Amino acid sequence: MPPSLMNCRRWWRYLRKKAMAYNILIVDDSKVTREIMARTIRMSSIPLGEIFQAANGEEALKVLESNWTDMVFTDINMPVMDGLALVAELQKRADWERLPVVVVSTEGSKNRMDELEKIGISGYIRKPFTPEQVSDMIQKVMGEKEHA
Repeated sequence: MPPSLMNCRRWWRYLRKKAMAYNILIVDDSKVTREIMARTIRMSSIPLGEIFQAANGEEALKVLESNWTDMVFTDINMPVMDGLALVAELQKRADWERLPVVVVSTEGSKNRMDELEKIGISGYIRKPFTPEQVSDMIQKVMGEKEHA
């Protein structure tokens, strides 16, 4: 195979990988939890672009305003702006209303789950989580987004 064709194929593979890579935002007031989630996402087989982090909903909105993001993982209970307020704010904006949001929390009561379902979250993972749960959720949510 001629070298130019080989370089062309490598370039095409690189572009295809970059185009399919997901940028993910992790929102949690615990830096340790954010780092564990980021490490878990990196360990998965998901094509990954960048991982952004925010300590609360207000910081998350700032990150979203300046970075393309494909998906958000958020805790519920945080200072300044909690996860529910963040989801409500995202749904007000036409450019963010379809952004998949997965809640990652220790809360799992029936009432809380009903509340989360009503506000339109894309998924829920209970803490502590496993790498498989995170990877499966990304594949499920992003697969649904691509077909929407």
